[in-house]
This record gives sequence, C-alpha cells and structure tokens, in this order.
Amino acid sequence: MKIFNNILDTIGNTPLVKINKLAEEIDALVLAKVETTNPGNSVKDRMALKMIEDAEKNGLLKPGGTVIEGTSGNTGMGLALACIIKGYKLICVLNDKQSKEKMDILRAVGAEVVVCPTAVEPEDPRSYYSVSKRLAQEIPNSWYVNQYDNLSNRQAHYEQTGPEIWEQTDGKITHFVVGVGTGGTISGIGKYLKEKNPNIKIWGIDTYGSVFKKYHETGVFDKNEIYPYITEGIGEDILPANVDFSVIDKFEKVTDKDAAIYTRRLAREEGIFVGNSAGAAIKGVLQLKNELKAEDVVVVLFHDHGSRYVGKIFNDEWMRERGFLEEERKVALDLIASHKDEPLISVYAEELISHAVAKMRKYSISQIPVLKDDHYVGSLNDTHTYQFLIDNPDKINAPISSIMQKPFPVVSEQTTIEDISKLIDKETPAVLVSQKNGKHHIITRQDIINSFA
Repeated sequence: MKIFNNILDTIGNTPLVKINKLAEEIDALVLAKVETTNPGNSVKDRMALKMIEDAEKNGLLKPGGTVIEGTSGNTGMGLALACIIKGYKLICVLNDKQSKEKMDILRAVGAEVVVCPTAVEPEDPRSYYSVSKRLAQEIPNSWYVNQYDNLSNRQAHYEQTGPEIWEQTDGKITHFVVGVGTGGTISGIGKYLKEKNPNIKIWGIDTYGSVFKKYHETGVFDKNEIYPYITEGIGEDILPANVDFSVIDKFEKVTDKDAAIYTRRLAREEGIFVGNSAGAAIKGVLQLKNELKAEDVVVVLFHDHGSRYVGKIFNDEWMRERGFLEEERKVALDLIASHKDEPLISVYAEELISHAVAKMRKYSISQIPVLKDDHYVGSLNDTHTYQFLIDNPDKINAPISSIMQKPFPVVSEQTTIEDISKLIDKETPAVLVSQKNGKHHIITRQDIINSFA
C-alpha cells in the first residue's frame, strides 16, 4: 500500500502548471509552481516543519512546549499541522489586515489567535512582532519561531523547493519569480538555482508601501517608503535576515489593485484558485514581459490557496468598496454590435408617407429617422403614423415632413446603457449612435431589453 505515516509526509512535490491565457502576450513559457497542494495549502508548510525540526535538534523546543509566532496566517497553518502531530501548543499573532478566513482556519486547527493592529511601527509594543516576543518571554517552556530571522526558513527552500523546480524544468529554467515577505522562499530557491546556473534571473515581487525595492537598488532603508497596504504575504517594513539580497536580481512593485484583479483573473481564466500574492506575482511578470525572450522558461511561485481570501479578494462588495472591481458597463457600441455593419434605414423629409410605411413593413421596424440635406431632422414611429392615417386616410401620399416628429437624440459610442435608457420614453422610442467613422445606428427599447438577456 502507498500510504503516508502522517500529514507532514505529504509536504512538497507540488505541481508545475503552464499559464495559458494570462501569458498570451508574453513570449516566454510561463509556469506556475502551485503550492496549494501542500496539506496546509501553502508554501509555508515547508519551512514551518523545517523550523520546528531544527528547533528540536538544537534543544530550543522541548516536549509539551508552546510554539509562538507572528504570522500572516500561512506559516501559522504550517506550524499548526506540525504542532498537532508533534504535540505542541501553538499561539499565532496576526495583524488585523489578515483575512477572517485565515484566523478562522488557524482556530479550527487548534491554534490560539492573538490579533494586533497593522498601522503601528515594528518597535511599537502593540505590533505583532513585539507581542510575539513578549509572549515568548512570559510563557514558560515556549519558543518564539521568528520566521523573519530564523534561517531554517530559507534553508527549507534551498533543500526542497529549489531542487524540485530544477528537476521539474529539466534545468531549463531561466527566471524565477515570487512575492517577497520573509524572504525565505526567494532566497533559498534563488541560492540553489544560482548554484546550478548563475545566469538564472531571480525576480522578487514587492508592493507599494514596502521597503524592499528601494533598499535593493540603493542600499538605503527609507522609512518614507513605508505606509499601509492591502496585499497580504509580501512586502515588509523591516529587513528580515532571511532576505539574501545578493541572490535577487530585481524587484518589481505591483499595486494592491492589480494584485487583487489578477488574483481573480487567475481563478476565472486559468482555473487556478490561489491567493493575493499570486496575483501580484503574475502581474509582475506581465510588467516585465519586455525583458523576456521566446526561449525563456519562467517559473512563478503561487504561495497559497484562494479559500483564505473569499471574504476579501473574491468578495465583490469588498473589492467595490476599495475601487478594485472593474465592472463591465455596457455602452452604446455594445448595443449596436449585432447590426453595426448594416446600413441605417432612414427616409427623407420630402418623401411620401407611403414610402415610410413601406420601409417599416419591409424591414419589420417600428420607428425610422428622417433626413433632410443629410442631417437628421425628424423621426416617425408606427404608433404615430398609424393614428395619423386612421384619421387622415387620404393623406397617405403627403410628404413625411408634414407629420414627422422630433428627431431622435444622438449619443456617442461610449454612452452607457444607463444614460441611454434615460433618453428613451413614451415620446422618444429610440436614439441614434454617432460612430467615430461618421456612420449612425439606431438603438431601440428592444435593444435595451435584449442587453439584459
């Protein structure tokens, strides 16, 4: 039988998946290292287990002890699985920007969760860094993990994730791209890949409000770069010991909005349901596409699972409140799409009423614009024409100008359906769309009704 002794044995050997639709405008082959198949649904399972096992070997963690860590949620989940199997208590300290799902999941696997404010300095006693350290000092037989400075973090990726990527690409990888938080993933994998081939480019994805990019480029730790941001799992307001800047070739910043939008696009266009940092990573690759060649093989690491962001990134209301939701709004051009290549049926003011009736019957239309000297000067609709002929049957051959109504309003191609609907009422059954090429088309009540189908 092919079995695992416990859930920790299932960590690693995650799949490499080709990105198709989102990489169409990129010449290179783009592959995603999808870490959601780890038992805790994130890449952090790897380093969480490694840090605990190294702490045991070094006598820092003793039987019956308490593990304490400041975490964005994913490391906490990896630690929780290890603590369950190994018999330790776990306290996770999170900042309040983390999703409710992450907190609920940690509680579900037995962790105690302590929540701290985000918008405070790292040295502030209320920060999750400070609270984690304080709890480790106060609680007997406890061990503070400190994933930021614990070098077992990056060693786990040097020993495991890097070799997996090298083997899965048959050594053909040319670029490795990943969001940078603690720095363990990019530094461990980057070190391994550079040792295999020093020409491999290691690109870190940063966020606005983080210090990494400027520090890497200038060596200056600029506190003016620091401000609150929404993207979870990447960027820092400190310089963790795990970040080995010497193996990183470039940092690229991605906005909170773009990270959120591309996280949703990964789910809808690639079927890859992953977290916020994955959206930032794939958008970072797109921003750097001009630096890639057709023969390049790019591996982008996707940290965690989308289920941890259902209340945020995958919640329309949350996205809308922050101005992140790019909702598709139908405009005039969309409404005329089915007949934009057909000529507009019209009549001239000097023509006879019988001509207008004949055209309405021939083309099965109920309204028609009226021209004079190539300008739209009036309109006719079947209701008005019908009533006029019932009352005046002998005037079937009178000029159209004698009974025409006011001209239809004219709108541009980009006028929204909401604005068009305000123009159409009992007295105005249609509007005309003026296209950039000089042509006109008609939008009727029926066109608006059909747009909701």
